[in-house]
Amino acid sequence: MYKPIQITKDIFYIGVNDRTKHLFENLWPLPQGVSYNAYLIVDEKTALIDTVDLCYSDVYFQKITSVIGSKPVDYLIVNHMEPDHSGSIARLISKFPNIRIVGNKRTLEMLKGFYGIGGDNVLLIQDMEELSLGSCTLRFYLTPMVHWPETMMTYIPERKTLFSGDAFGTFGTLDGGVLDRQLVPERYRDEMIRYYSNIVGKFGSPVQTALKKLSDIEIDTICSTHGPVWTQKKYIEEVLNLYDRLSRYEAEPGLVIAYGSMYGHTEQLAEIIATSAAEQGLKKIVIHNVSKSHESDILRDVFAYRGLIIGSPTYNNKLYPAVESLISALQGRNLKNRFFGYFGSFSWSDATAKQLSAFAEASDFEVVAGPVVMKQAMLQDVAEKARNMGHAMAKRLLTVAEVVPGIVEN
Repeated sequence: MYKPIQITKDIFYIGVNDRTKHLFENLWPLPQGVSYNAYLIVDEKTALIDTVDLCYSDVYFQKITSVIGSKPVDYLIVNHMEPDHSGSIARLISKFPNIRIVGNKRTLEMLKGFYGIGGDNVLLIQDMEELSLGSCTLRFYLTPMVHWPETMMTYIPERKTLFSGDAFGTFGTLDGGVLDRQLVPERYRDEMIRYYSNIVGKFGSPVQTALKKLSDIEIDTICSTHGPVWTQKKYIEEVLNLYDRLSRYEAEPGLVIAYGSMYGHTEQLAEIIATSAAEQGLKKIVIHNVSKSHESDILRDVFAYRGLIIGSPTYNNKLYPAVESLISALQGRNLKNRFFGYFGSFSWSDATAKQLSAFAEASDFEVVAGPVVMKQAMLQDVAEKARNMGHAMAKRLLTVAEVVPGIVEN
């Protein structure tokens, strides 16, 4: 039997940990697993906030029973319809046939589409509408495209608690503790950036709209659907500020060099560029070989750092395939506000400079130095151009750090 985990008065954690799945959405590696968080509010009426992935529904129901025994559940609030959060809804209805499922218009459309659920089981709510459970009031904030069209958040003003859906979530299981004060929150920072950049990254404008909508409410607790429950003021502020910066495509003055290389020639250029940047005093430099680093890790670092240099050999008169995939991923996330450089190599026909230049122009990046293109092997003038690129990028990034003191995080 599970022991109830209480978050605050009336509110209990009933989520689960997934240490089995290798890829989130069959795309993104989960070296530290992931949690599917759900919550139960016990008042005059009881309300669940989201469910869990279907394969963990037995554990989910056991945790509900550990809190309320054989009592019924009156409401299920659906903040997000993605199957890792809605997957147990059909089983929930068979266990609690009188439950009312609460959601907005798009939610109810998806309930019908995914699970054939409608009729008397559903309750349609509007933006800012409220539902009383007794001493707790549920207020619903529609936050479309953070990161699906039906997403919303639920707020309890009496407890100053926000159930935020996938927003403010992170990869990584909850290994014993659930609340931030029970664990080491810093462990989750990089995984929160990786989660944001890969899952939410495209939707910067909707995230900004959601943050503005929430700006007037007091928040003492953030209950996301993935990762720790945030209860300490320091971490709540950090989480909100991180989402604000990332959704405005702001970043630290560091440098990501991502390159593809078949025989090592393009890699040599990457090394020269990085060494030159370091000689100018730039410390935050990350080099990714796209054939080895997973794309999700590269995207995480590109969202974290403002400098980006991409290198590619010509391959079948195109970019190297993994570089082409990275470019597509960056375009799909509407990345902005980056200092950019690009380099490449070829044996008889160059295609990299033209295609990387088009990417930079379409993305409205600031190109800090002319392209570096190597034919067949390294010559002195090519090496010098690579050193100049590293020097120029470091100077541009360090100038920004001086103009905006405090932007560099310790």
